[in-house]
Amino acid sequence: MNSVRFGLGNRILRHLLLLSVVFLSLRSADAADHKYIAYVGTYTREDSKGIYAYRFDADSGETTPIGLVAETENPSFLTLDHDGHFLYAVNETEKYQGEASGAVSAFSVDSASGKLHFLDQVSSRGANPAYITLDRKEHYALVANYTGGSVATFPVKKDGSLGEAAGFVQHQGKGFIPGRQETPHAHMIVPSPNNRFALVADLALDKIIVYRFDAGKGALKAIDSDSATVDSGAGPRHIAFGQDGKFVYLLNEMQGTVDAFAFDEHSGALHPVQKISTLPNDFKGDDDSAELVVHPSGNFLYASNRGDDSIAVYSIDRHNGTLKLLQIAKTQGEIPRSFAIDPTGKWLWAANQKSNNIVLFQIDQAQGTITPTDHVLKVPVPVCVQFVSVK
Repeated sequence: MNSVRFGLGNRILRHLLLLSVVFLSLRSADAADHKYIAYVGTYTREDSKGIYAYRFDADSGETTPIGLVAETENPSFLTLDHDGHFLYAVNETEKYQGEASGAVSAFSVDSASGKLHFLDQVSSRGANPAYITLDRKEHYALVANYTGGSVATFPVKKDGSLGEAAGFVQHQGKGFIPGRQETPHAHMIVPSPNNRFALVADLALDKIIVYRFDAGKGALKAIDSDSATVDSGAGPRHIAFGQDGKFVYLLNEMQGTVDAFAFDEHSGALHPVQKISTLPNDFKGDDDSAELVVHPSGNFLYASNRGDDSIAVYSIDRHNGTLKLLQIAKTQGEIPRSFAIDPTGKWLWAANQKSNNIVLFQIDQAQGTITPTDHVLKVPVPVCVQFVSVK
């Protein structure tokens, strides 16, 4: 009987030890998943030389500077492939190899050191490219040229480098505000969740232009529709899809508003749902709204204001797409041109361009509201933040 009990006890002990090992390994893996490298795109003036990086622990909020990881001109906006193997940057300039164009640069990512290794650079096909992203299959880089008033697509090769433009569209027309809308200004391009369409915010034309996107050839073809036209002088800047792809949110730079639209994934049509302000009721003066981001949970939307130097926080009604203002929080710096939410949804990094700092905010996961922390990074002219998981 004792030997039976002894054998049973050993088996229970082995099972407990095995469970402990599994539990610890899961905790270790989970902890590893919460460690990132944060890449910061900048304007290369003052003391900036290009792209900077930080190690980031999303569990504690601790950051460790890596330093300059790529020297390149005006890498104002960045994007990464899903696996974090390659990083792409627009070079926001007016001239490239003698033509009126900026450039697009490709880098491979060394996730161990955080360093970026230059692969190649191509013309963006228009002056001052302001935004870059990848299509959903990551076969093409999509670029919006602000001063050039155009959009272009670039094939992504197997080694991560870029080919010359496969698709290109020059916008035509002008808007209502002299000095701001006298020529087209494509400010952002984003693929639809089903990858059948590409949506472009043009600041001068006061509309979202919807293109059919050929994922095989990289071609863009505009859809005839006035359903995404906004108020004259609003100045569309950035677009964000809701988590389930049923709704689209548009940030208007000059008006300080967000327009909500219902999105038809079959036709690409946009149907107006709501317009809401990004600014406090008592705000007076000039403001240029800048960045628009949906929380990873899909329950909250965030928009930044330059001038008021704040971030507006909204809850999202997932059923009808409407927004409710929850908070307008100061960014603890000047000119929050952009901000980013880390993949865990716990932290918001506010990039204050004029005050040369990035302030980390904690996000209340249940309420969506943000609280500033004492984690403040000194970065010269920060514009864009992107995260890569450290595996």
